[in-house]
Amino acid sequence: MAEISWELMEQQVAACRMCGLCQGIHHKVPGQGDRHSPLMFIGEGPGQVEDEQGLAFVGPAGQLLTRMLLAIDLPRDRVYICNVVKCRPPNNRVPLPEEAAACMLHLRMQVALLRPRVIVLLGSTAAKNTLGEEIRITRDRGKWFQRKGVWMMPTYHPSALLRDVSKKRDAWEDMQSLRDKLMELGLYPDIYQE
Repeated sequence: MAEISWELMEQQVAACRMCGLCQGIHHKVPGQGDRHSPLMFIGEGPGQVEDEQGLAFVGPAGQLLTRMLLAIDLPRDRVYICNVVKCRPPNNRVPLPEEAAACMLHLRMQVALLRPRVIVLLGSTAAKNTLGEEIRITRDRGKWFQRKGVWMMPTYHPSALLRDVSKKRDAWEDMQSLRDKLMELGLYPDIYQE
């Protein structure tokens, strides 16, 4: 078996035909960011702007995520951001369980390569596919779970905050909790810039 690498992961995503999502897209969106970061964000899937540009979280939701990170003094270029599925679902619908399952190989490879200490799960799709079907974003957001030595916290997807501003207070509490967790783990000087 070949040793895993970022290049291999990107080649596998580019060649992937394991589900029908790859049909009719402009670009696959594997993810991007600091490949040495202890912090990873996982969302649902690319939207229209992401599909057009081939980059994760660059549309309106991504711009909001960037502002949320800056609010806790965390530059976006110091984290790694990706999605459960690497191809845009038609009309931005939620990925089907079989589509998410087909893409799980790529996500597992990204986690293995990055070896994050903390993962923030943006929205229900990311939380369910990472922590289990029993997770409910409205009930479990802001809670910390530890799996295989990695701290994980589900929170609202930024697109949900754009649709329902009443969720912004909870999301801000989650960002503060993230900052506190990074400080608790001694990652503050590593990940934050002065």
